[in-house]
Amino acid sequence: MLKTHQSLHSGDHPYICDVPNESFSTQNARAVHKGAHTGEHLCSCDVCHKLSRTQTQLNKHEHIQGREHQYSCDMCNKSFSSQSHLKVHQRTHKGERPYPCDVCSKSFSRQSILKVHKRIHSGERPYPCDVCKKSFINKTGLKIHERVHSGEQPYSCIVCNKSFSSQSYWKVHQRTHSGERPYRCGVCNKSFSRQSILKVHQHMHSGERPYHCDECEKSFNDKTALRIHERIHSGERPYPCDECDKSFISQSRWKVHQRIHSGERPYYCDTCNKSFNMKSILKKHLQRHRER
Repeated sequence: MLKTHQSLHSGDHPYICDVPNESFSTQNARAVHKGAHTGEHLCSCDVCHKLSRTQTQLNKHEHIQGREHQYSCDMCNKSFSSQSHLKVHQRTHKGERPYPCDVCSKSFSRQSILKVHKRIHSGERPYPCDVCKKSFINKTGLKIHERVHSGEQPYSCIVCNKSFSSQSYWKVHQRTHSGERPYRCGVCNKSFSRQSILKVHQHMHSGERPYHCDECEKSFNDKTALRIHERIHSGERPYPCDECDKSFISQSRWKVHQRIHSGERPYYCDTCNKSFNMKSILKKHLQRHRER
């Protein structure tokens, strides 16, 4: 918004309409103008410049924008514009999940979340990607996926400047800095930063290997391992080395290979200060010290 405001002083009009060759100080101003050519009349909010297709939508948006969040949660001080929104929010504190799935045992705090969940069982994926035709069970999943094609990564880490395509990936990454591991194994008390990693870990205790290869009799305790294994059969090697003509079936093998070119040896022996480019080689080396 500061940038938009500054263009009023500078006279800068970087957004050009191709039809009459007019220029505008903001993208939104250009979009509203283009509606005159396409017949689509867009309305712009004076506060945040959000575009609405109808005046009714704009009125509703401006009403919410200007309305004070008068319904506050007495447990976490979050505030909401309506009592119904507050009521739904409070279920997160109470653990209340009044909407059960009739296929599996899962239940949800909102009917809308249950509706999306049911698509997992039905196989319905109503949101297709225009670029690669991959489809998704909800609009959010599609939006995050589209950033793969656009390269957009709007969530940045303030510690290391890494950026992410979704808020959930960003949140998981923050735990690498904070050391937070909220998912604990009930068998061995080991804790993990992600629930998916805990689930894979639990298969080690149960011996469960639910992911089977269609080509051979091998089975795996997580889906990623199966996907990597299937590349042995397909011949797919999607990770090429820029330095030589080698390519690899997994990113982890590609990373290890890069150390040959870079000379990086990140694994150190505390006993003799030798360093190694692979953790497995360090482990073998440490074993030799123990056997002496």
